[in-house]
Order: sequence, then C-alpha cells, then structure tokens
Amino acid sequence: MSRTALRICPLCEATCGLTLTVEGTRVTGARGDRDDVFSKGFICPKGAAFGAVDGDPDRLRTPLVRRDGELREATWQEAFDAVAAGIRPVVERYGPHSVGVVLGNPNVHTMAGGLYPPLLLAGLGTRSLFTASTVDQMPKHVSSGLLYGDAGAIPVPDLDRTDHLLLIGANPLESNGSLCTAPDFPGRLKALKARGGTLTVVDPRRTRTAKLADRHVAVRPGADALLLAAMAQVLFEEDLADLGALAPHVEGVEELRAALADFTPDAVAGACDVDAGTIRALARELAAAPTAAVYGRIGSCTVAFGTLASWLVDVLNVLTGNLDRPGGALFPQSATDRTPRPAGPGHGFRLGRWHSRVSRHPEAKGELPVSALAEEIDTLTEEGEPVRVLVAIAANPVLSAPDGDRLDKALGSLDFMVSVDPYLNETSRHAHVVLPPPPPAQSPHYDFAFNALAVRNQVRYTRPAVEPEPGRMAETEILARLILAVTGMHGADPAAVDDLAIGQTLGKAVREAHSPVYGRDPGELAARLTGVSGPERRLDLMLRLGPYGDGFGARPDGLSLERLLAHPHGIDLGPLRPRLPQPLKTPSGKIELLPRPIADDLPRLRTAMRERPAGLVLVGRRHLRSNNSWMHNVPALTGGSNRCTLHINPQDAERLGVRDGAAVRVTGAGGEVTVPAEVTDAVRVGVVSLPHGWGHDRPGTRLGHASADPGVNVNQLLDGSLLDPLSGNAVLNGVPVEVDAAS
Repeated sequence: MSRTALRICPLCEATCGLTLTVEGTRVTGARGDRDDVFSKGFICPKGAAFGAVDGDPDRLRTPLVRRDGELREATWQEAFDAVAAGIRPVVERYGPHSVGVVLGNPNVHTMAGGLYPPLLLAGLGTRSLFTASTVDQMPKHVSSGLLYGDAGAIPVPDLDRTDHLLLIGANPLESNGSLCTAPDFPGRLKALKARGGTLTVVDPRRTRTAKLADRHVAVRPGADALLLAAMAQVLFEEDLADLGALAPHVEGVEELRAALADFTPDAVAGACDVDAGTIRALARELAAAPTAAVYGRIGSCTVAFGTLASWLVDVLNVLTGNLDRPGGALFPQSATDRTPRPAGPGHGFRLGRWHSRVSRHPEAKGELPVSALAEEIDTLTEEGEPVRVLVAIAANPVLSAPDGDRLDKALGSLDFMVSVDPYLNETSRHAHVVLPPPPPAQSPHYDFAFNALAVRNQVRYTRPAVEPEPGRMAETEILARLILAVTGMHGADPAAVDDLAIGQTLGKAVREAHSPVYGRDPGELAARLTGVSGPERRLDLMLRLGPYGDGFGARPDGLSLERLLAHPHGIDLGPLRPRLPQPLKTPSGKIELLPRPIADDLPRLRTAMRERPAGLVLVGRRHLRSNNSWMHNVPALTGGSNRCTLHINPQDAERLGVRDGAAVRVTGAGGEVTVPAEVTDAVRVGVVSLPHGWGHDRPGTRLGHASADPGVNVNQLLDGSLLDPLSGNAVLNGVPVEVDAAS
C-alpha cells in the first residue's frame, strides 16, 4: 500500500520541498511540494529522480573492513573496533596533525554533516583539514572574512526584488544556484525580466542562463577580476559611486579609488577581450538601476584571481549603495544562527595562522588546500609528520581535486584510512574501513548551511520518510561513534557526543549578556529540550537560541522544534532585511573596503593586464542532472546532453582539424585525456570546456552504471600547482591546454 511523505531535497543547493510516494520501504515517486513555504512546488530533474538516487542498488548496506588486502563485509562493531585500532596509535605516536580529515561537498547536504564534523575536528585537534571548499567557494569566504570580519557573512542577491542582476561566472539554470539558495532560480530570473528588470551575464560560454540574458559578455576566462576592477574604476572616474545609507558603515573608499586608478577599461580591454565601451556600459547600467545586485560564482572563484574577483563583486555592490538594501545584496538570517551579538568591533579575520608542511600554503578558514593533500601524504620534510591517517567523509578527492593520479597513489600509501560513504568509489576504495550511511529517505533533514544563504528567510525540517532498514545505522550515529573511536572513547554511548555539544553550547550561552538565557541554569535548560534523538535535541537548542527562537520561554511565540514540527511544510520568516552593522566583526566595526591582503595582491592583477593567452584555455561546465561526481551512477541522471565531451568552437575545430564526435587528446600540465569532441558555438573562440566529476574508470569500485560510461577526469589535466594565493583555491578554469585530434 502506498503513502506519501515530505522530504527536503538534498541533491543541490536549492533545497526544494518534495512529496514522496512510498511503497513499503521503497520511494517510487517524487513531485514538488506545492505547500512548501519556500519552493512552492518547484522540482528539477534531480529531485524527480530522488527515488532512483535513494534506491541505487550499488549503495553499500553494511560496513566494509579490509582483511588480507581485500574489503569485506563486517559488523558495525567490527568496523568501529578497526577504526579505533587503526587511528589512536598513530595519533599517540605521531601527534594529531598526522591525521588528515577530508570533507566532501555532500556534507553540507545532510543534517549529520552539519552537526558532527566540527566536533570530530575539535576532538582530534588536527590542523590537517582539507575540504571541497578549496576547489569551489573558498575565495568568497576569504573575501567576506576580509571585508566583514566573518568568513560566513556572504550577502546574496535579492532576486525577487532587484531591478538589475549582473551574473559573473554563474549558470543557475543548470546549477539551480550556488551560495545563493533559491528554489526555481530560472523562474525568478524570468520574473525579473517580466517586471522590466535587466539580466546581464558575464561568461565565456553561451550557457542556458546567458541565452536568457539581455546582455551576454563573453569574457576571456580568468579575466573576471580585471573586468570588475575596471567597472569600479569607471564608477569613481565618472562620479557614479554613491554609497547612500552604507556610507557610515564603510571605510577605505578613497584608498580604494587610488588603488584601482590604473584599471581603466582601455587598460584591461585586451586582457579581458571585452571592448572598453562595453565595460563602461556595464558600470553605467549598474549605477543607473533603481536597485541592482552583482553575483559571482564558481566560474569567478576557481581562477587565478578568485579572491580578488569575489572581493570586487562586493565592492561593486557597496559602491552603488546596493549592499544591505532590498533589491540589492543582503545578509540572510538563518533560524539556527547563534543569538546575534550586539553591533560593534570584533576580532576580524586572519589568514595564514599556520601553513601546509610541504609547500607552505597558508591556511584559510582553518583549512589547507585540497590540492596539497597528495604531497602532505607522500612527501617527507624536516618539518612535522606527513599525513599518515585519513578520515574522508562524503569525499571523493581522487576525482574532485587536481592530479587525481598522484593522489590515488598517495592514498594507497596511508597507514590507515576510514571513509564514510554510501559508495565504493574512486577514493573510498583505498579505505581500510568504509562506513555507509543510509539512503536520504531514511535520514532526517535540516539545511544548516543553505538556510544561511537563502534568498528568503524560512525554516523547514523533515524527519525520515522511511524507517531505517534493519542493519542500517543512522549517519548521525555513525559520525558520533567515529568521533568516539578516534578520540580514545571507543565504546562509549554515542549519545554522549550530543550531550557534550549541548552542554558546551548552553554553558557558553548562559555567560553571554546578549543571550536570552543569560544567567540561567544550563542543566535546567537542557532538561527542557525536546526531540526523539540527540540530533533533534541539538536542533531544538539551536532554534531556541537563534534569532527567531523562543529563548526557552523568553519569547513565547518564538521558534522551537515542537513548533516547527507542527508546520510540516515549513515556516516563512519573511524577505531578507537590512542588517548592518550587526553582522560586521572587523576590528573597526565597519566594512573594510581595502583590506591589507587584498591591497598586497593587486600588483599581481596589475601584471595580468599585459598578459594574453597564446593558445586554448580550459573551463568546466555543469549540467542540470548532475552534481559533482556523486550522481553519475543513476541512469536517469546521465545520458542525453549530460555527457563527458569537449566543447570546442567551430573556428578552433577547423583550425585544428577536429571533427564533431571524433576523439581528441587534451593535454595540460598534469597529464592528458582523450575525449569525444562536441563542436559548438556555445563556447567562445580560444576556449574549450570539459564537465567536472567524470572519470569513473578506476578498478576496485562498485559503480556499475558510472563505470559503463566513465568519461574522463578533467582535473587530471591539472598538476595542482596553480592556486589562488589568498584562498588556496585550485585554479580549475582559464588554464592553458593543448588539443589535437587523437590518432
């Protein structure tokens, strides 16, 4: 007998509400939840394929433990015994930094991934942290940290009220949005145009989003920061800069004017391959719009000047007075944010508090570049111990990081590795223990990360749609037991991890004068928490202490888990609102428009004005039915236009003797791949494009569908040496490659 159940979709950043059809323990259908307060029934092909993702027969159902060189099925007890025996002796002999932790993109798509990794890192005390952020959005975190004093303070475009939207390196019709949580992003863009607004897209490819635009600027890859700097220079030169109500909250405007004086449209036009008149028009249109927002994403982050480009996106929003105002770019207010502290100076944001052992890369936001992971494992130096043990949670860096072949070899040399992953994939195949979480329908869901980036304040939570199968262990319990195993508490009750987190949070909250529970008894507050599990009690705690919370009775009409459960389609908390100066944590208590690390990196950008790539450069691309490497094993989400091909412009194809559909060899600093060519004018002359996340051809995996049509790993063309120096982000776009017809 079939029934329906609600579930927030975890398959991309849009966080759409789904109505699942369930027969027994199997999800047989998924449609958009029309009553969802945020997504209002929108669904994309990934959400529609939720049942296929959930029921993938290649998902692991029991732990695997390596015995005599082979991974074999084991009990949960045997698996955690092996973890404790494999990791604790290494920590005790070589120290905590000999344990590396790799966190993959899916961590921000699960409730467990939001709650437990911080406790794991705190328990281990390791500085060897590597995440997907440094092949994605770390430049935005760093620029926000330097501008606002908080790496998590990322303003998002007010899509539903803006009059003018400028997108840089973003393709939300394929990605559904990123660092900007917005169900039905395509519909919101069409609504912008329908109300008379303007959409401008800057992208070297004529993407689906670019086709919708009023103006498409096919910039040379990697030149985004030059283009944005020239636009800012025009605002100063033509007296178009107008901070408006922002002015009291900003310092460094005149210093910025002087720093950008050389970046005139005429000076950057050649390097950008955009004529000076177009650059001036972009700046004038931005300044003239009643409201406007500039939004840059992965195409502007994963380049040599990723942090400078991310900084300049916000600089343009500030100079036009569009930061922190309706219709511009605003700071969301998540329901699980800590109680907002009073406005005032903070400790600010620091880079390079420590460095990687081999290449001396500075940390950013507590992380080292994932590009450096291989050398941190396979290279001995006089300073410190190499990474001997690796804990990988929902991570597949063999495909997602540069030079996967080197990392592949390095992982095979580890003393011990544990992987929390539903698949035996290109990375987890090296593990000594694999701990598989249950399918998403069998897990609760709350979006800790994406609600803090949403274009409308709202709060939603869904309990498991399907009871866990016998023998399964909840992902929250897996991570809690993992924390106990690696910190010397193996065998303790996993509830102790949640109790510890609750106790620490309440202990701090009752000491903060601005907290609604200041001066109260932590034990009494803990006893009032509700929920059927430790994770639910922690969610209840966060909601009650948050900006909309009931404060444990201080605000009777406020949020709590109990109130949220009474609203299964979510609670709308209203449109984004101006919040400055409260989010600012800089030492000055203001937006510091020209931070010292940024000023010190501008000479490098000035040098780039004289550079002209001689040959082809490579960019990535995204498909609506994909999300990095973790959906290629689902037949419904591959095939058709979602294929691993090299997009090449007809002029370049003719010059090189490349035929449509024929195999071509692509060579970069890290290696070469052979892939079918797809001749198309959707990519500009001088640029070729390969999608990310493919290359499922390594032995020892259990990915039946993905390995049947593996594609090639675009990151194998990179040797990992090209990084944005401020953020440590890998340079994945705008890198030189050679292309020739394969014999």
